[in-house]
Amino acid sequence: MAYVIKRYSNRKLYDTQESRYVTLEELEELIRAGKEISVVDVSTGEDLTSVTLAQIILENERSHRATLPTAFLHQLIKHGETWQDFIQKSLKSSLEGLMTSQREADRVFREWAARAGWLQTAPPDTKPEKRGEAAEADALREEVATLREQLRGLEERLERKREK
Repeated sequence: MAYVIKRYSNRKLYDTQESRYVTLEELEELIRAGKEISVVDVSTGEDLTSVTLAQIILENERSHRATLPTAFLHQLIKHGETWQDFIQKSLKSSLEGLMTSQREADRVFREWAARAGWLQTAPPDTKPEKRGEAAEADALREEVATLREQLRGLEERLERKREK
């Protein structure tokens, strides 16, 4: 579930879950900690999440904590929606690759930890392969559901931008 952040006309950001005002830096920390955020304009109800995320990236650029190549930014502006579609597809496939790599690394680590005796072994009457496969299947189902939800949100935002 996403943290709902309300943005007021004075540009203040209010975290509804923590009941306090937050800064862009604090939102960045939430995101780095793995939290999803959703930023909504209080008066209009408009979704401002992508604008706020872009603002965080720009603040990082300004403080030289991250640097996007100037040529990339020029091309992004120049080609607009074409680039947005390309980047969306590229990011999606990159994310899928990362998640596959992470699952494989987790599997290798679990095997290594089991061989080192760091993990509890299964009782003799249960088969460890089946239990591990079931847990992995559950994790994959949850991951797919999360990805579908994120994709649905992206498709909705893209459709709203096309309608404008």
